Amino acid sequence: MDALATGEPIWELHYDEHGALTAPTEADFLDEVINQEVTDLFMFSHGWGTSQDSARGLYQDMFPLIRDAASNLGSAKIGFVGIYWPSLWFPPTPATPPPAVGSTHASEGAVVDLSAGTAQVSGAEIASALSPGFADPAQRDAITRIGELIDEGLAAADAGEPDAAQEQRVDEIHDLITSLVPPAPDGEVEDSGETASLFADPKIALEGAADAFGSAPAGSSTQGVGDWFKKAFNGAKDTVRVLSYTVMKARAGDIGRTGLGPLLARLHARSSAVRVHLIGHSFGARLVSFALAGIDDEADSPIASLVLLQGAFSHWAFAHAQDNPFGEPGALNAFPDRVHGPMVATFSSYDWAVGVWYPRASFLARQDAEAATTGRWKGLGADGFQAVNPLADLTMPANGSANYGLEPGTFYRVDAGAVINNVEDDRFSGAHSDIRKPPVAQLVAAAALG
Repeated sequence: MDALATGEPIWELHYDEHGALTAPTEADFLDEVINQEVTDLFMFSHGWGTSQDSARGLYQDMFPLIRDAASNLGSAKIGFVGIYWPSLWFPPTPATPPPAVGSTHASEGAVVDLSAGTAQVSGAEIASALSPGFADPAQRDAITRIGELIDEGLAAADAGEPDAAQEQRVDEIHDLITSLVPPAPDGEVEDSGETASLFADPKIALEGAADAFGSAPAGSSTQGVGDWFKKAFNGAKDTVRVLSYTVMKARAGDIGRTGLGPLLARLHARSSAVRVHLIGHSFGARLVSFALAGIDDEADSPIASLVLLQGAFSHWAFAHAQDNPFGEPGALNAFPDRVHGPMVATFSSYDWAVGVWYPRASFLARQDAEAATTGRWKGLGADGFQAVNPLADLTMPANGSANYGLEPGTFYRVDAGAVINNVEDDRFSGAHSDIRKPPVAQLVAAAALG
């Protein structure tokens, strides 16, 4: 246990990819929370591509801001928890920025050629970034082999190697990728479009990924076989990116459902006085949301508020069947009663990771005639909760001085574009991680008060 300079205790919870708590022991954590007489425990989960050091930096920045904003909790004894889990890191790519919000292109819906820039990084660089995120040596070897095959294939395409050898590489890459796809839990169809695409015919899968992420060489659709293989191997890089999304989503759900949720239930059993405030960013929003599914009953839950910052999972996850294009309830539809206070999700048009590239990761939607009108594959951070009741729309002011007045049992989608809007630091993600700001902390505190 550590502490802020002002004395509030901080704990770190470390989970492995299967949802097992590796440090500290559960007994020690529960004993310390209770011995510290904490009444309001803020638990924060980092998101995708986050190393332990960068996650700790996020928590070190946000916890003091939340503490300052939470003065409205009066005499409450506040504590903080930083959740650490093995998310995957994909190397930075020189993406083409989408049109600026409010520009002519954006407002008129003009077609703009976008590229995630994936073709500019090598297979070896991708493998080196991703492999540490897999504990299983066989999986690390598979990632390394995929990187080797991609680089070999691109070199062979330039050298005019016979097609048969190239096709063998394509098939091997596809087999290795599908071997790494985690099983999709039942009832999560709204968030698994890319899984179907990963298992498609190799040519369809790799070409589709190259088209979705803009990695096809110029003129590849009309030039020779060598150009097709360049497209396929660059598409393989994009397919590995899609794989990384799929693995992270599955892990986040598993850790929340089998790790964090049951821990919270046991905390509540030990002391019903502790109110837990869950906060998640990106795929970490999925982790804390699926913790609800790991609590058997409303009466077993200590969760007093839920704040999802630029969530990187389906905006239909909490949906009722009515108005849901999938025709059935979302995977978390049965669990909002585990939250005794408000449920809040921020969104921003400046978040390119969730608003532009996340839907393309589910590029099965490219073959979905309804996708353009339903927004079937969008992430929560793009436009907030969908098909939920009761639902209210709010705006986060740039100065953070809003009197939100959040009510228990209500879903709130908060337009945070006036705050979460810095697109200069990351050409791929845009403002996705631009959350270390007082107005964001003030929203978290407002939810805790609700």
